[in-house]
Amino acid sequence: MTTQQVAEKLIELCSQGKALEAIDTLYSPDIVSVESMVSPDGTREVKGLAAVHGKGAWWVGAHEIHSARVEGPLVSDSRFCVRFIYDITHKESGRRMTMDELAVYVVKEGKIVREEFFYAM
Repeated sequence: MTTQQVAEKLIELCSQGKALEAIDTLYSPDIVSVESMVSPDGTREVKGLAAVHGKGAWWVGAHEIHSARVEGPLVSDSRFCVRFIYDITHKESGRRMTMDELAVYVVKEGKIVREEFFYAM
C-alpha cells in the first residue's frame, strides 16, 4: 500500500472505533511508538507490535470514550499526520476531559514503522 492508502485506512478504522484493528493490520512488527509525556511506568517509547497493541488496549480499557473525531490525513512522501479529538472519561479518576492530539506516522514498505503523538496535558 502507498502512504496515502495506509493513511486513509487508518482514518477509516479509527473513525469506526477500530484502533486496535488498525494496529494489527497496518503496523510493522518493528513499530516504534513515542508519546509526548513519560508514562507512569517511566517510558515514553515502546517498540514492537505486541507492546504497541498492549499500550492501545490499555488506553481503550482505561477510558470511556463518549465521542471521537478523526481529521486528516495530511500526507507528505512517507509520512502523514492525523488529528484525534476525544471526549473521554478516565475510568479510575472519573475525570471527564477533551483530548486533542496530533499523531505523525512514518510508513515504510506499506506498513507504519513509527508513530509519535503530540498533545498537551
